Amino acid sequence: MPFRFTAAQPPAPTRRPIRRILHGDVRIDDYHWLRNREDPQVIAYLEAENAYAAEVMRDAEPLQEALFQEMRGRIQETDSTAPVQDGGYWYYRRTVAGLDYPIYCRRAHSLEGEEEILLDVNELAAGHAFCEVGEFAVSPDHSLLAYALDRKGDEAFTIFVKDLRTGELLPDRIEGAYYGLEWGNDNATIFYTTLDHAHRPDALWRHRLGSAQANDVLLWREPDERFFVNLYKTRSRRFIVLHLHSNMTSEARVLDADAPDASLRLIEPRRRGHEYFVEHRGDRFYVLSNDGAQDFRVLTAPVETPDMAAWRELIPETPGVWIERIALFQDHLALFEWANGGKRVRVVQLAPAQPEVVDAHVVAFGEESYAVDPDENPIFDTTVLRLRYSSLKTPETIYAYDMAQRTLQMLKQEEIKGYDPDAYETQRLWATAPDGEQVPISLVHRKGIALDGGHPCLLYGYGAYGASSEPSFRANRLSLLERGFLFAIAHVRGGSEKGRAWYLNGKLLHKKNTFTDFIAAAETLIAQGYTSPERLTILGRSAGGLLMGAVVNMRPDLFAGVIAEVPFVDVLNTMLDPTLPLTVIEYEEWGDPADPEYYAYMRTYSPYDNIEPKAYPPILATAGLNDPRVSYWEPAKFVAKLRCIKTDDNVALLKTNMAAGHGGASGRYEALRETAFEYAFLLKVVGLV
Repeated sequence: MPFRFTAAQPPAPTRRPIRRILHGDVRIDDYHWLRNREDPQVIAYLEAENAYAAEVMRDAEPLQEALFQEMRGRIQETDSTAPVQDGGYWYYRRTVAGLDYPIYCRRAHSLEGEEEILLDVNELAAGHAFCEVGEFAVSPDHSLLAYALDRKGDEAFTIFVKDLRTGELLPDRIEGAYYGLEWGNDNATIFYTTLDHAHRPDALWRHRLGSAQANDVLLWREPDERFFVNLYKTRSRRFIVLHLHSNMTSEARVLDADAPDASLRLIEPRRRGHEYFVEHRGDRFYVLSNDGAQDFRVLTAPVETPDMAAWRELIPETPGVWIERIALFQDHLALFEWANGGKRVRVVQLAPAQPEVVDAHVVAFGEESYAVDPDENPIFDTTVLRLRYSSLKTPETIYAYDMAQRTLQMLKQEEIKGYDPDAYETQRLWATAPDGEQVPISLVHRKGIALDGGHPCLLYGYGAYGASSEPSFRANRLSLLERGFLFAIAHVRGGSEKGRAWYLNGKLLHKKNTFTDFIAAAETLIAQGYTSPERLTILGRSAGGLLMGAVVNMRPDLFAGVIAEVPFVDVLNTMLDPTLPLTVIEYEEWGDPADPEYYAYMRTYSPYDNIEPKAYPPILATAGLNDPRVSYWEPAKFVAKLRCIKTDDNVALLKTNMAAGHGGASGRYEALRETAFEYAFLLKVVGLV
């Protein structure tokens, strides 16, 4: 059934062509002017697009409200997280029905102690359309709280410090900060990072409480624009780590947290292609490294002489099993690994005070396909590993896993009102890519469906930066599943679900494998009777939005509708502009188009540059006006050009959040309304409205 929409006419932005020539190739960009957000015509255009999208979806407003109410009705609106014990306190966050934001709390000594409210984000958000707490760090003696606040969505934070004994804010203010905030062990020193003109975290600073930001000490400024400055504290709480990383190279320097005025010490100089991550236990650093190990291995080095000459292997590489991250404890090491399309947790018992393996095992869960990550684990000397677990049909569950006893204890499971997981089943399918590679597909649907091709389906994909798409639970998704939708994830190349080679074969000059893998997954779902082209919808965000733009250019006949959230679709223009946030660091992911070979390759798939005069399915693109990662003009230009060139009458919608950034609305209720709008769009394109 075709998409039903009003007769409203879409906005038609003025075409102001500019001619670009590079490597002998000529490109005409009619909508370059949309980059100027200071131009009132640009804002007027975005607002006109929002009004048009609302008009097109006006007949679905009752459905949007119904979707919002049912999604809201499933969640436990007044709820709290599983408390985490740390330093004589139990820390947790709670929500209150009708309030958008969490309230950070703690209780002293036991869970029966009196509640102390540390930070009520609802109060901070009052009068603001957007509010995000990016960092929340309690001092080692638990008397002070440092937190980072963003009220625009551009991920540039202001750091505040609160005295938890008096409830008063200290006069300290740190502007222009980024993610990364750690305390020195003296309870008087804060380490933080700041952004450069291109919105790249490039500097590490030391701040003494009571002093002005102008007096802060610069510990590191990274001159190489390919590298980000990152900051963390080892789980032992002994070292502050400056982690410098590009998309394929890293370097670490450490500072003794007990001596916060000390200098940084280099672990191992950067070497192109060498990635490593440092943790600490006893008199050793533990290093997760890809040196001589594409899928990474774990080595150790003496604290006093930590350079590579002293590294000794502790956990060897297992080819095809990518170690994504490690969590180190006093007597155990937990490895979070990907292999053959699935995630697992491997626990290694370590000899007391020695870098030696005593035993190892894999944590057993009751499902074949699932998502699992470390939860908050502030205590170092413990046998308990807190895990955050879910699957496509199992709500998020917090487990306490005793690594010595090998027992799982459920601490809390997300309560989903009216939901019966036994009414659904999950499956793992395999699609054959054009080059013969087997692409995993994770799938959930109601039990007992007939494979007659008649089911609507939403297929999700990402496929970039080595980030794997975990088959996790989302309560909102039930609004589709209950209406007969199937939900599937295509674990395409560009992620690391089948080891690091899966990532390497989906980047740079292999990027188009990501797109053909996704198309193969779509064709497999159709061929096996799960859905049909008239009922198959697709969704991706950010780099996954690039995937959406590429595959709809390649195979528009295969899809009934497309949602591209904050999509990276203007690839060539963005990668040719080093003044934009992220561009230079992205060269190692996509290539530098100043090189003719990379330019020619990008030219073949850049969605904005490959729109053709042919029929396209209905498309909804979203944007955030303050987005520092994917600029709002990328989806705006894509939609404008698409409408101008395509030959069909299907709608192309642009919906811009004028008060937010890359992540969309910050308040939980407004975020539900954004989801309700998108789900209503999907239900319309498959004829279920």
